[in-house]
Amino acid sequence: MDRIRNARHFAPRLQRWLDDLATLVKPASPKDDASQLDLFGREAQSSLKPVYTAPVWSIPTAPASNTPPPVSPYVAPPQTAVPVKPRAQTPPPPEQMPKRQLMVGDFVLEYSLRRSTRRSIGFMIDDEGLRVTAPKRISIAEIDNAIRTKQHWILSKLKERRERRAARLEKPPVEWIDGAQLPYLGADITLRLLVGGRNRSSYNPATRELSMVLVPGATETLLKERVKAWYQQEAKVLFEQRLDMYAERLGVRYHSFGLSSAGTRWGSCTVDRKIRLNWKLIHFSQPLIDYVIAHELSHILEMNHSAQFWNTVGLIYPEYEEAKNLLRKRAQELPVLFP
Repeated sequence: MDRIRNARHFAPRLQRWLDDLATLVKPASPKDDASQLDLFGREAQSSLKPVYTAPVWSIPTAPASNTPPPVSPYVAPPQTAVPVKPRAQTPPPPEQMPKRQLMVGDFVLEYSLRRSTRRSIGFMIDDEGLRVTAPKRISIAEIDNAIRTKQHWILSKLKERRERRAARLEKPPVEWIDGAQLPYLGADITLRLLVGGRNRSSYNPATRELSMVLVPGATETLLKERVKAWYQQEAKVLFEQRLDMYAERLGVRYHSFGLSSAGTRWGSCTVDRKIRLNWKLIHFSQPLIDYVIAHELSHILEMNHSAQFWNTVGLIYPEYEEAKNLLRKRAQELPVLFP
């Protein structure tokens, strides 16, 4: 009985103790859960190092910023579209005019015809053959008759041109080595090759030696370009001096002067008094250069090759006939420098 009485007395006290314990121990809320997970996440993440595609030497040590991490040079960068301007449509080059054919004696003569504003029919012989320039008003029949009238001169010039071309092609090209012989002002000079820190050239008139200093590893192509540039610079200075001297003698003034690299023409003069001289004339002696200069300056007064024209040339260069023939001969004897 005493035990029952004590249990009844103790039950209310036990209930109050359980209620107090319930208020102290509460289930974790979702917010606390998230906080706990976030904490664990940061702790797990803090043990990992960021991964970079760049080499070690390019990993930034500065605090993180909005700048994206560097891209490795071993990884192809992302392709970005670049707007491309449409290519301008250029018209195709005009086709070369077909050559005409004419029966001249026992030969079939081919020639190319160009119309111009000139007053008479002109003939020119080059490596391509016969070129005829005629006014628009001249008929084909009249042009053919003019060719037949000049057939002996035309055929002889064509033969001469073929022989000169064959002789030039038979010559072996110059060997670009130290001690090579190069034509300059009618005689040979000696090429000297040296190695230096920069490319430069110098000519010694006393020893007649052209020294070319080239950087290590220079190619033959570079050497040729340097020699050609030297030739052209020498030609420009000399030609201008001789032009001024002969222009004063003839009493004329030319508008401008420039160098040309024509394959078959040594010089030209336009109606605007613009003179162009082939830089390869620098290979020949000065009297032959003077002849070409006197020839072109005379065209300022006579834009033709009439008797009056040659009389004009003779006023400042009386030996023009000998020089004309010698120039033709010396041109055949030139070595092949720049094929």
